[in-house]
Amino acid sequence: MRIETKTMRNKSCSVSRVGFTLIKLLGVIALLAAMVLLARCSDLPPGDATNYQTGESVVLVGETPVNLAFTPLQSKPVKVRSTYLDGLSQTVQYELGRDYVLEASGQIRRTLNSRIPDFRTNVLYGKEDFDHTQFSGCGNHDFFVYVDYEYCEKWSPVSPPAELGSAALPETCKKLLGGKKLRIVAFGDSITAGGEASAPELIFWQRWVVALRKKYPSATIEIINAATGGDSTESGLQRLPEKGLEQKADLVLIGFGMNDHNLVSVGGVPLEAFSDNLREMIDRVRAGTGAEIVLYSTFPPNPKWHYGTNNMAAYAFATEAVAREKQTAFADVYRNWQQFASKKKPEDLLNNNINHPNDFGHWIYFQALMHIGL
Repeated sequence: MRIETKTMRNKSCSVSRVGFTLIKLLGVIALLAAMVLLARCSDLPPGDATNYQTGESVVLVGETPVNLAFTPLQSKPVKVRSTYLDGLSQTVQYELGRDYVLEASGQIRRTLNSRIPDFRTNVLYGKEDFDHTQFSGCGNHDFFVYVDYEYCEKWSPVSPPAELGSAALPETCKKLLGGKKLRIVAFGDSITAGGEASAPELIFWQRWVVALRKKYPSATIEIINAATGGDSTESGLQRLPEKGLEQKADLVLIGFGMNDHNLVSVGGVPLEAFSDNLREMIDRVRAGTGAEIVLYSTFPPNPKWHYGTNNMAAYAFATEAVAREKQTAFADVYRNWQQFASKKKPEDLLNNNINHPNDFGHWIYFQALMHIGL
């Protein structure tokens, strides 16, 4: 009996040792996980352990998990709603568990009986090489959800080189710092015109002007929308006298490329002519008004769109090259956009599912302007 008792005691001790070893192993794993999380946050500014993303847009496909740009902290509240601006009369606040699930990986997905629209019901879902003129109601507006969340990763917006930043805008800086009047003209295509922003105050240059007014309260800053939907640099040059030169601007924002990059058969402009047109715009604005200039690039349209050339990078880099040659300021929308687009579907950011940014897309443009450094 004593032998059996000893054997049983030995077995019990053996199980205890295994259990203790397992507990220690789990503790080490938990510690390593915590160290990874802390490491992800360690490069953030002191006292600011996390960042906050507001109104990031995404469309949800069935119950398939989709990526957000960053990984939401599971311990912090996540808000998901139907409008970019919160608290509107039409805003639907979606509920965790009922309408969506937040995966441990940071992905988000619809539930089976979610109130969130299923993107599979979009008329262009699954269409390749689509001609938008053959479909009605092909926008994404009704399918977006907008997500607010806290995250640890550090996002570094792309700023232009010093010589293409505020250093290229000395007179603008003097007016802002001296509390003078500054008249800005926004000249470009439909994106600059407003590009389906859900409210005028969400157009990227409107948001930029609000930020400048807050930073320079003694300055009088006004902005004129001189953009025309559908314009390329060719048609923009034709409108320049009326829409650009007659406004007597102190600072002109020039943004083209989306229509220029299209197939030539539908109004696209070859790359060399695009660059020449930008040069001519700059020369004529300077000669006619003496205004300083900010050039800004644009983003790739939906790659499934039939009329795109999938060559937007070349037009974006050409815009930067002209800015450098002509010594204007430059806002790098393209590279800032790509930082988000690399983690998301094109449809997550496109209001018309083709080539117009949604409200979050306008925020990306706004960030590019902010990082000029005024």
